[in-house]
This record gives sequence, C-alpha cells and structure tokens, in this order.
Amino acid sequence: MGDAREYLGEFEQVVLLALARLGDGGYGAEIHAEILDATGRDVSIPAVYVTLKRMERKGLVSSRTRRPTGGGRALRIYTVEAEGSRALQRSRELFERLWDSPHLDPGQAS
Repeated sequence: MGDAREYLGEFEQVVLLALARLGDGGYGAEIHAEILDATGRDVSIPAVYVTLKRMERKGLVSSRTRRPTGGGRALRIYTVEAEGSRALQRSRELFERLWDSPHLDPGQAS
C-alpha cells in the first residue's frame, strides 16, 4: 500500500490515467497508444512497462496474464487498483490547490 503522503510523479500520472481511460485494463502497447493519442507524447514502450512494474510494487495497479483468443504470445493486462485511484485523486487535489493561487495568472507570461 502506498503512503497517503506520497504523490505520483508526472509520468506515473500519465501512465495511470491512460490505463484508467482504457476501462477494463490494458497491456503495454495499448497504454502506449492511449498516451500518444491523448497527449501527442510518443514515449518509449519500455518506459511504460518499467513504470507499470513500479506502480504494481506500490499496489497502484495489478496485472494478470491473458492468452490472446487467436493464439500467440500471452499478454500482461494491467488494471488500476483502488489505491491507484486514490493516488490519482490525491495528485489531482494537490495540483488544483497549487493552481488555485491568487498570484498565478495563466494569461501572464513568466
């Protein structure tokens, strides 16, 4: 279980949100495609897998093996766990608090 004070890194958020958008879970290449489609960011597939493995150790996602119906190699399907959903919510709340600043004017160049 993750520590309630622990926040997700940017890439962990991206991977976890992409996985959540897939619904019933997905495998690495699907998650990669979802990230590319949603953000335009072409990340490496190995980086996605490394991040999924790290998040699995933290209890944010789980995985299971599924054999494709047409034969071929088994796929590792990842699913967002309740702790992953809570971590996303904590991160969202953190950023909303940071963005909700009277001194921050998004229209003003830095």
